[in-house]
Formats: sequence, structure tokens, C-alpha cells
Amino acid sequence: MFTTPFRHAGSPAAGPATPVAALNGHDLVLRYSGKPVVHGVSLALEPGRATALVGPNGSGKSTLLRALSRLHRVEGGRVTLGTPDGPSERDTSLLSARDFAREVTLFSQSRPAPQGLTVTEVVSFGRHPYRRGFSGLTADDRSAVDRAMGVTGVRDMAGRPVGELSGGEMQRVWLAACLAQDTGVVLLDEPTNHLDLRYQVETLDLVRDLVEEHGIAVGVVLHDLDQASRVADTLVLMRSGRVHAAGAPADVLTAQNIAEVYDIRVEVGVDPRTGRLRIDPIGRHPG
Repeated sequence: MFTTPFRHAGSPAAGPATPVAALNGHDLVLRYSGKPVVHGVSLALEPGRATALVGPNGSGKSTLLRALSRLHRVEGGRVTLGTPDGPSERDTSLLSARDFAREVTLFSQSRPAPQGLTVTEVVSFGRHPYRRGFSGLTADDRSAVDRAMGVTGVRDMAGRPVGELSGGEMQRVWLAACLAQDTGVVLLDEPTNHLDLRYQVETLDLVRDLVEEHGIAVGVVLHDLDQASRVADTLVLMRSGRVHAAGAPADVLTAQNIAEVYDIRVEVGVDPRTGRLRIDPIGRHPG
């Protein structure tokens, strides 16, 4: 099972606590090849809350997440760190790459499997923002790497070459590298892709650990609406580059909203045992 790897604030033996930050997008306009794909979207990722972005392919959710992480050019609007309109709010475009990486990390959908490196060496990439020049890992670095490997269940493959790993195993290794970065904002683009059922569930549990136990601001893109409703405090439903609805999952994932965005009829109910939303698409063979 996963166990959360992050330092508890105020623990004298653990060193400084993971920084707490808020990441905000203000009226963002994003383009691909000159064509607008996100139209004036604003959102706030708040400390101690998970915000899930959902919507059909092409709705702009992954592009929006990449813009928040400075991997996609912002044509209009701005992205800031800190309390909106507060004295500590900073425009992320003015931060150095190292300073930004100490506060925000992104788990992206597609990453290569570096050849000739072990699992531990790849997870150690997450400590790059804290290293100077060609200096080796410090004791704090090694501790962060070990915790991240434990939380993602890859510690037992520490010495294995990553070229030998399956797609799902490599997914967990890259997730460990992101967690080793130890930031106050964590962005996750489809983190449950390529994972078997156990690790899908445990990845969602990890998101809740980050939020509830450590006050991390989490933004996550998901295709699975049931997973999104389970993990999110705030859910943003996107359609054609705009926000169709935003708020608590139960308020956003209505049968009407889902039908309007996905062009399919669904039944939405609440599981009487768990209290979770249940979304049942109605196809031509409802059986």
C-alpha cells in the first residue's frame, strides 16, 4: 500500500516543511498553431484542496494544466503563485526555472524511459531544483527520494534499469520523481493511465493524502468521471476550451451537464453505502 512521503510541518527531525502555495490562472487564452483552444479561463488551485479538470478530448483541460506549469505559452491572461491579489502574489513568468520548480511540479502523460539508468537515478531527477552544479545528492535529497519511492511502490525495484520496466511501472517511477520534488503545488495529467486497478485506487488515495494531511494544492486532469468525483474538492467541467460548470462534484456532474458536454445520456445517482456519485452511461445496449 502507498504511504505518504512528505514531511510533516513542524516536525523537528524532518527539516523545513513542504512549502504551501496557491496557483492561479487569470483569464487565460491559449493557442495551438495560432488557433485559440482555451478561451479566457480562470481557476484557482488552493492549498489543501484538489481541483479536477474533466471534459472530452479536445476540451482544453490538458493544455490548461500545461499552461499552469509553464509548458504552454500563455497568449492572454497570466498565471500567479500565492493568494490572489494578495501582497505575496507573484507572476510565474518572472520566476527562474529553478525557483518555479521548487514550488510547482507536473506529472505529464508522456515521458520517455531513459536508457542506462536505474529507478533510483530517475527518481533522483526530482531533486534537480535543489542541487547546485554537479554536486551529489545530500542526505535530505536521498531521504526525499526514498520516501517518494516508498509511496509509489517502486522501492523494491530501486536498482533495476528502467528500460526493463512495463509502461505501468514506468508511470509509477515518474510519479515518484515528481513527488521527490517536494513542492506545495502538484499538477497531475492523467496519473492513473496505464495503471492496474490497485495502483489507480492508491494513486487517488495519495492525492487525498497530499491534500488532507499536508495542505498541498493539487490540480489533476482525469478522463474517468467517477475517479474525478472521488478525488476532487472542486471539479471543473470543460467544453471546447471553456468552463461549462465548476463547483462541488455533485453540483457539476449532473445528468444534464454530462449530456451537454459529452453528448450521451447518463444516469447519476449516489451509492447508498459509500455516499459517492455513480455515473452510468446509457448506450444502445444498456443490458
